[in-house]
Amino acid sequence: MELAYIPSPSRGVIHLGPIPLRGYAFCIIIGVFVAVWLGNKRWIARGGRAGTVADIAVWAVPFGLLGGRLYHVITDYELYFSEGRDWVDSFKVWEGGLGIWGAIALGAVGAWIGCRRRGIPLPAYADAIAPGIALAQAIGRWGNWFNQELYGKPTDLPWALHITSSTDGRVPGYYHPTFLYESLWCIGVALLVIWADRRFTLGHGRAFALYVAAYCTGRGWIEYMRIDDAHHILGVRLNVWTAIIVFALAVTYFVLSARKRPGREEVVEPGAADGSADEGETADGENKDDKAESAEKAEADTEVAEVKDETKDEAESAKKT
Repeated sequence: MELAYIPSPSRGVIHLGPIPLRGYAFCIIIGVFVAVWLGNKRWIARGGRAGTVADIAVWAVPFGLLGGRLYHVITDYELYFSEGRDWVDSFKVWEGGLGIWGAIALGAVGAWIGCRRRGIPLPAYADAIAPGIALAQAIGRWGNWFNQELYGKPTDLPWALHITSSTDGRVPGYYHPTFLYESLWCIGVALLVIWADRRFTLGHGRAFALYVAAYCTGRGWIEYMRIDDAHHILGVRLNVWTAIIVFALAVTYFVLSARKRPGREEVVEPGAADGSADEGETADGENKDDKAESAEKAEADTEVAEVKDETKDEAESAKKT
């Protein structure tokens, strides 16, 4: 008798008339909004302008979605190009299938374009949005729950995920909810990066490198639990190898960056501080003008009073004469 388990939704899409509302897409959209919101707060705290993060996200998000889809299609090409498959399905992003490795890689290209157009250093921008990306991943993983996909090995734990669908080779039963494990891990990564950034004043891309290294650590052991089809190299899943390689690169960058460029950028967005200064100067200028005008008026009043006194004295002298 099952005392407890995580139920799967009966369907991952709700039709509002002719318009399909898909849980997977909603999770991705909400994740993007959270990432931009938190990134904007962190960017302003670092001395940047409000709205800059969203402006650059206009470039980064589409590139990221494209990169994520390309990585998935390339590494799981047999799902779309093997016999009996329809290659048109490779464009159906709403049905699931976004590789985080491709999303981050190509998303960085889009962010670089946006940063270059505004004269902003990409590492500073990456540091600001790193925790937001982790939270976006935490939210986005619930899209797998809506699609009943990417679960782990069978288990009888009370938090087992109950899979009810039998399509695409699924076997109904109770499995490890790897989507939940990764979601919780990503929340922990976001909190770690925020804490470390405040404690050690990370800069020049090191907060982002910490996010990447921490995520790869969790993704490695979570990937071992999954039972979905995947390519293997030397008996190890491809995504595990990817996590190992990316982890090594992130740690290497963190160490080298700390040696060559310790501390944090003093200016993250050219002109942001000048704009504040200009406003201050304008306010000071207005105050100076007001003071000068008041002084001139007081001086004029004094002169008028003196003229009146002289006229009065002359009049009194004339009467006496």
